[in-house]
Amino acid sequence: MAFALLTVGLLACGETEKKLTYYDLKDAEKTLFNADQSLNEVVAPDVAEKYCQFVDENPKDSLADEWLYHALEINVMLKDAQKSEELCDQLLKKYPQSHWAPISLFLMGNYVYDEQLNDTAKAHAAYQRLIDEYPDDKLVDDAQQAIGFLGWTPEQIMNHFLMSQFEEE
Repeated sequence: MAFALLTVGLLACGETEKKLTYYDLKDAEKTLFNADQSLNEVVAPDVAEKYCQFVDENPKDSLADEWLYHALEINVMLKDAQKSEELCDQLLKKYPQSHWAPISLFLMGNYVYDEQLNDTAKAHAAYQRLIDEYPDDKLVDDAQQAIGFLGWTPEQIMNHFLMSQFEEE
């Protein structure tokens, strides 16, 4: 009788739920894109959630930072600014020395703050944080250049590059 109560108790608490594996993540990843390589927006949130669940279950895994970054990428593509910001903050707090940390800041500055939210102050702060905290990263030059173009329209940026090209000739 005690065994039966313990079993029921464990089932009720979800203790028998299996932990995610790399295979589970790879299987989920296979559904992320449609045949035309567009994002499958129906399953994408679930795939991102699986990545996050894996990181929560395995925070010391050698690829945890990468899975968290991929969850961030998905949410950026889904234009979920709030979730993107949460995931970026989580990545920067848990894995500040990760290879994925500077690119996460660039992603947030460019696609979330500048393009999606039109918040040039937050975009500038993300780029500046990348420059200050990761001065040797290959994205520093891009971040510095992006700061210079904050608030510009795509047409203004294009014209700038076209005019620069003609001036060089």
